[in-house]
Amino acid sequence: MFEKLVAIEPVSLIPSAEEKLHDYAREVVLYRDVPADDEEILRRIGDADAVLVSYTSRITRSVIERCRNVRYIGMCCSLYSEASANVDIACARERGIRVLGIRDYGDRGVVEYVLHELIGLLHGFGGKPMLRDEPCEITGLKVGIVGLGVSGRMIAEALQTLGAEVSYYSRSRKTDAELAGMAYKPLDVLLSKNEVIFTCLNKNVLLLQKPQFEVLGDGKVLFNTSIGPGFDAAALSDWVRRPGNYFLCDTKAAAGDVPADFFDLPNVFCPAVSAGRTRQAFVLLSQKVLANIETALSEMA
Repeated sequence: MFEKLVAIEPVSLIPSAEEKLHDYAREVVLYRDVPADDEEILRRIGDADAVLVSYTSRITRSVIERCRNVRYIGMCCSLYSEASANVDIACARERGIRVLGIRDYGDRGVVEYVLHELIGLLHGFGGKPMLRDEPCEITGLKVGIVGLGVSGRMIAEALQTLGAEVSYYSRSRKTDAELAGMAYKPLDVLLSKNEVIFTCLNKNVLLLQKPQFEVLGDGKVLFNTSIGPGFDAAALSDWVRRPGNYFLCDTKAAAGDVPADFFDLPNVFCPAVSAGRTRQAFVLLSQKVLANIETALSEMA
């Protein structure tokens, strides 16, 4: 059992999971707002030996080196790689601090968002402009998935079920996907040959630069379902201002550092709400966060 566990900011646990935290620490402190800076993070951590953090704050080397008692940091947010994490995992490792994160808890909501937006664009539903001269189904639609991880694969399978012709690009070939009828294509071929492109990439992977947008061409639809942008924001802004192009994302952060007028463009659609933040996602997030705490405690026993 930990002596003191502190959530330095809102971490999206459901009420029963918050109560469960008391089984893992003698004292539990949950902060309900985001700390303003490192000094406030340090004040909140204090003498705690376990810390929970979400995606809205960073636990830097400077913070970790000044926290003498911390043995465990639980990331209540997606951990895709050490390089993209909002916790300095390398520093934590040097000091013998265990860091565990979660992933794959909000993907179903993202798939539903994609279907809602794409169908609206194909049919002209919900006040959207119609992509073609007449309503179209997903059947026969040429779709390219850039990044075939968990969410990319789920989007691909959903669209394939509805009759789309799905191909993908990934750093490594996915034999099982190809056996399921998803053709692998080099990136430039994928961009040029498909009508709708989805970027489903890890955080801080900016794969589409100006040359890739030139290859993508016009009359296309680009969805970004990554946590952050999967492209150069300036190149995206130039591309979407050309005729017949559409860009869709659920949060403004997914577009990157775009010009101030970007979201006012008639062919840019962004509800500014994370599609993955659903009731079911918070339940799954809570389960994974608690499981990580149990794993850390068992390792320290």
